[in-house]
Amino acid sequence: MRAYRFVTLDVFTNQRFGGNPLAVFTDARGLSDAEMQALAREMNLSETTFVLPPETAGNTARVRIFTPATEMPFAGHPNVGTGYVVASEQGGDVLRFEEIAGLVEVRVARGADGTVGDVTIAAPQPLTLGTEFTPVQIAGAAGLEPWDIVTENHRPMVASVGNPFAVMEVAPAALSRAAPDSAAMARANGIAPELEGRFRVYLYARDGGTLRARMFGGGLGVKEDAATGSAAAPLAALLLHLSGADRAAYDIVQGVEMGRPSLLRTTAARGPDGIRATVGGGCVKVMEGTAFL
Repeated sequence: MRAYRFVTLDVFTNQRFGGNPLAVFTDARGLSDAEMQALAREMNLSETTFVLPPETAGNTARVRIFTPATEMPFAGHPNVGTGYVVASEQGGDVLRFEEIAGLVEVRVARGADGTVGDVTIAAPQPLTLGTEFTPVQIAGAAGLEPWDIVTENHRPMVASVGNPFAVMEVAPAALSRAAPDSAAMARANGIAPELEGRFRVYLYARDGGTLRARMFGGGLGVKEDAATGSAAAPLAALLLHLSGADRAAYDIVQGVEMGRPSLLRTTAARGPDGIRATVGGGCVKVMEGTAFL
């Protein structure tokens, strides 16, 4: 029998039982791909991560990220949470994680006593924009009507900084009553090939100086996600792209409708290779245990 230690924590929050839960297997050496997927399915969280030795000297670790249904090339709250665990247990204020989408830099803030505070990750790729949708094509995926979609600033479109999402602005009242519709998602799948048959949509609404958001990811095996850093980061980059400014910061509140309020702090800045984004926040450790195989 083999034993593998794991830690669970809540990410993008400073309150236990808020934010987005994550499981981190701190030493995944010896696990097969199928076993990692089975453990992620058993945990039944939006994502589970597996920490492995780096393939390149100078990097901190290789990190693999699984939803209950599939492996992800990059994701936000798994990197923030894994960074929190690695920095707490192994030290380091700047970490570098090798992932399918590329190298993810993780920066760790510490308190006066040395304890880990907020963790911020830099998305591995600059902003890319893809398929655009009409409101008629995409509204139903979120259980909404075409007139609920706000198009004054941009049409619904695929945006990515390492993991593509359909991104659309909706009216504030529509955000609260939105609900995923799997049949409509399946129909929208064929419109955006870059989503590779796994439709996911990030809805956001402007609420004064704050952005509120929800993510429906039925194609990833996640009906709704409480905090989605890999969608918040391209949203920040998209908003900067539309504004024409050189840099900006956006606070995004997510998970309210799930009873797990989350705060994602994002930045975006123009650089020589395009618009780059970061996303960060707090973490709270909840449990640790051992899985037996």
